[in-house]
Amino acid sequence: MIAPLVLVTSRSFSTGTDDLIGRLNQAGARVVRGAIDHDLKSIRPELENAVAWIAGTSPVTAQHLAAAPKLRLIARYGVGVDAVDRDAAARAGVTVTNTPGANSDAVAEHALALLFAALRRIVSGDQSVRAQDWTVLRTKEMRNVQVGIVGFGRMGRALTTRLLPFGTRVLAYDPVVPAPDIIAAGAEPAELRALPATCDVVSLHAPGGNLIVDAGWLRAATPELILLNTARAALVDEHAVATALSEHRIRCYAADDLGSGHGDASSPLLATHLADRVILTPHSAAQTVEAVDNMGSAATAAVLAVLAGTTPPNVIAPPLSCPSTD
Repeated sequence: MIAPLVLVTSRSFSTGTDDLIGRLNQAGARVVRGAIDHDLKSIRPELENAVAWIAGTSPVTAQHLAAAPKLRLIARYGVGVDAVDRDAAARAGVTVTNTPGANSDAVAEHALALLFAALRRIVSGDQSVRAQDWTVLRTKEMRNVQVGIVGFGRMGRALTTRLLPFGTRVLAYDPVVPAPDIIAAGAEPAELRALPATCDVVSLHAPGGNLIVDAGWLRAATPELILLNTARAALVDEHAVATALSEHRIRCYAADDLGSGHGDASSPLLATHLADRVILTPHSAAQTVEAVDNMGSAATAAVLAVLAGTTPPNVIAPPLSCPSTD
C-alpha cells in the first residue's frame, strides 16, 4: 500500500519542540517538503500525488489545485487564508483549514515590541550613537499614549490586554465586532477614519485583501503618528506611507512584512533616507517556539482527521465572509 503523501511548504513546520513529521509518519503518511514560494513548476511533482498540503503564506491558486487531482486538504499553517483560492478549492472538493489563535500571543507581543521600539526611538537612537551623535529626543510614557487597533479579533484583543496595564487608552475599529464586545474587552469603539487624527499609534490586525492605509487616510494623520503592521503588507499603500514619512507627516512605520516580497529591494520603504523612521522585521512575528508548535499541531490535527476520514477542525467555508481577524 502506498503511503499518502503530505506536502509541506511552511518553512517552520515541525521545527519547534514537537516532532510533527514523526507524528504524521506514525499515522502512515509520507511527508515531503516543497518550495515555500509555492512555485508551481517546483512543486508540481509533489502536488500530483499529494493528499494533504500544509501550506505557508504564499498563494494557493486554481492552477495549483488543477495540478493536484488527489488533494483533499489544504491546511493553512497560520490564520490568514486570503492567499488561498477558496472558491477553486470548493469546486475541486478540497477542504481548507487554518489555525486560529495559534499565534495570537506571539504576534501581539511582536506588535508591542515594535511599538516600544518606535515610541522610544530605539532604532534611530542606536544609529545616532554609532554615528557619535548623542542628541536626545524626548518621547511619551505608555500611560499617556492612545493606541488605535484596526481589527479586533484574537490578535487585536491580545494586544489590548497587554496595553491596558500600562494605563494606555485603546480605541478599536472592527466592522463585525459589536460595540459592547469591544467595550467589554477594555477598548473604546471608534471609526476607522478617526484613528489617524486621534491616536499616537495605530496597529493593524485586519486580514489581507482590503487596502486600509492610503493617501487619504494618511492625510488625516498627526505628525507624531506611529503606524504598526504585523498583519499583511497589502493593508497599506507603501508609496503613500513612504511619501508621508518623507514629508514628516507621520513619525514612523514599523512592519513585519513588505509588499515587494522576500529578496526584492524595490519597496520605497527601504529608501536610505527613511532608515531612521522605518523599522522592519522578516515576517517573524509568529516565529516563537510556542506559536510554531501551536500552528503545527493544529495543521497536523487537520491532516490526521482527513487521513482518518473524519471532518478536520477549523474548516474555512468559501468565501470567508467575516472581515475581522482571528
